[in-house]
Amino acid sequence: MCGIAGIIDLTGQGRPIPTGILGRMASAILHRGPDEDGYFEAPGIGLANRRLSIVGLADGKQPIRNEDGSVVTVFNGEFFDYPERRRELEARGHRFRTHTDTELIPHLWEDHQEGMFDHLHGQFAVACFDQRRRRLVLGRDRVGICPLFWSRQDIGGEWLLFASEIKAILASGLVKPRADLRGIDQVFNFIAVPGPATCFAGIQLLQPGHFLSLDLAPGKPVEVTNKTYWQIDFPAMGDEIDGDEKTLVDGLEERMLAAVERRLRADVPVVSYLSGGIDSSLVVAMAAKIRGTPIPTFTIQVLDPRLDETSQAAVVSRHIGSTPVVVPIGDREITNTYAELIRAAECPVIDTSCAGLLLLARAVHQHDYKVALTGEGSDEWLAGYGWFKINKLIGMLDRASGVGAGTGLRTLGSMMLGVPRASRDYVTHVKKLIGHHAAFQELYSFFSLSRERYYSKATKEALAGTTPYEALEAPLERMKSWHPINQGLYWGARIHLAGHLMSSKGDRIAMNSSVEARYPFLDDDVIDYLNRLHPRWKMRGLQEKYILRRLGERYLPYEVAWRKKGMFRAPLDSFFAKHMPAYIDQLVSPESLRKTGYFDVDAVTKWADSVRNGQVPFYRRSAVEIGLVGVVATQLWHHTFVDGSLCELPSGWQAPALAA
Repeated sequence: MCGIAGIIDLTGQGRPIPTGILGRMASAILHRGPDEDGYFEAPGIGLANRRLSIVGLADGKQPIRNEDGSVVTVFNGEFFDYPERRRELEARGHRFRTHTDTELIPHLWEDHQEGMFDHLHGQFAVACFDQRRRRLVLGRDRVGICPLFWSRQDIGGEWLLFASEIKAILASGLVKPRADLRGIDQVFNFIAVPGPATCFAGIQLLQPGHFLSLDLAPGKPVEVTNKTYWQIDFPAMGDEIDGDEKTLVDGLEERMLAAVERRLRADVPVVSYLSGGIDSSLVVAMAAKIRGTPIPTFTIQVLDPRLDETSQAAVVSRHIGSTPVVVPIGDREITNTYAELIRAAECPVIDTSCAGLLLLARAVHQHDYKVALTGEGSDEWLAGYGWFKINKLIGMLDRASGVGAGTGLRTLGSMMLGVPRASRDYVTHVKKLIGHHAAFQELYSFFSLSRERYYSKATKEALAGTTPYEALEAPLERMKSWHPINQGLYWGARIHLAGHLMSSKGDRIAMNSSVEARYPFLDDDVIDYLNRLHPRWKMRGLQEKYILRRLGERYLPYEVAWRKKGMFRAPLDSFFAKHMPAYIDQLVSPESLRKTGYFDVDAVTKWADSVRNGQVPFYRRSAVEIGLVGVVATQLWHHTFVDGSLCELPSGWQAPALAA
């Protein structure tokens, strides 16, 4: 993994790159690549790279070029099938000069131009410039593991800036940090920022499976075209793969072993996260089988007996013969790390467990490792979340009653939570917009209810008539042919996976400590296979991840393979305890709330006091509390990036907001 950045003159005049701008942009993402830096400048274009050296340690310095130097690239990520693709390209006459997978890009461009994205397999963000054709492409991997942000700014003529992190765009000095309410509204709808808007006005997130194409022909303004080369897809209902169980489990095993083997390829040691659930446990067990020896593992211990999974992880560790590094996480660790978490994620983060993963990556770095395998991504393709069970039960009740009794339960639940009528109307509007009530919404529609509870009048007016679902440009017509479970899987993968798990729980958190996370369940072949399977292999009755658990029986103790799904989360109590950290109290003070203007001062004060004083009924507490965490996180994001006057913490993106 690395960090990339650049600037392009969009006027067609070939203006020189402003002095020092590339160096500032690259320095802002030093944590993504502390090993080397590299630059390319030509009239009207500048590219930068910060390198975390993992493959081709001695000769992988970027930018990388083709044989005659006419194609130049900077790259963030890994192409796990590099050896195979290199042999194919050499057989077609291409000459390689390095041992780094980055060199695939200029050669694939020579053969395929913009079609090269169909031949790139792995996790990546790419900038590739063809000097002869005067064409630049900026592309991102299929499911959004590696981030890529971009912005158009008119500073005496238009420039396009891009970078792996927003910090680098801000470091250019051409973009002033200002809030985009559309990005903040994504947080309160999804607990994620899937884009294309971000929380920063004028800065966009390039969507997964997309690339920007720029024609830099001299003498005319540059046209920027946003193109799709891949999108999430499922077969029409009835066309899914079905058949003999052993054959189907064999097919998954073959693909998973290959995915793990490819992600063990590196010129540095590879470790793994281990939670004790089936996903990470299977990855670790397969890695041990492939290597013939266990790989080092790292486990979070949540200091709450209800949430501590270290005993389950220990079962797996003993089974494969590994001794894990255990990282304890409690209330103090979460609140003391939260400012750094917001700075790393560059958006409000409601899921407090992300602070635990930030500390886990820090532990990996402190033990002198750079690469960690992880089990993320399984739940998105195998109906692993609890909302699929809720959705199935409600559907069964609707069919059994014949009068929509299950749907009535949703309304009753909203009323018990004290949801205003306007919020229920909003959920109904979203259902009409997307044409169904997907499983994803059984949980996330309740999160969106915090909008009505906490937003200020000005925020509501600014967002009136909009919903972040519209910006996602989902294939709604095609989705009508999919099985309902697959419809739910689509929204989880499109929103939760790319906008949260791969961002504020993935790349951004790991790379904050110069650690590359690798995801076998997000291998292209694994995704394609699982998406084509009949949903009954994903969810059998109310048992999630059925086929994966059958595969797990071959590698893990039975109790691990069939262990009940547990959501990795950390407690919220520390944010609103009677003795909360001073900075949290300051962020939600009337003075700070009025400065930002995002939230209703009276509502936030009322509900925060009610939670502190134990006056919120237990059945409403989670809904109230999670919205308040969103308020705190948004205020802290504003303090960190926009106006550092809201609390006593240091502010600014240039350095960690809170010392480790």
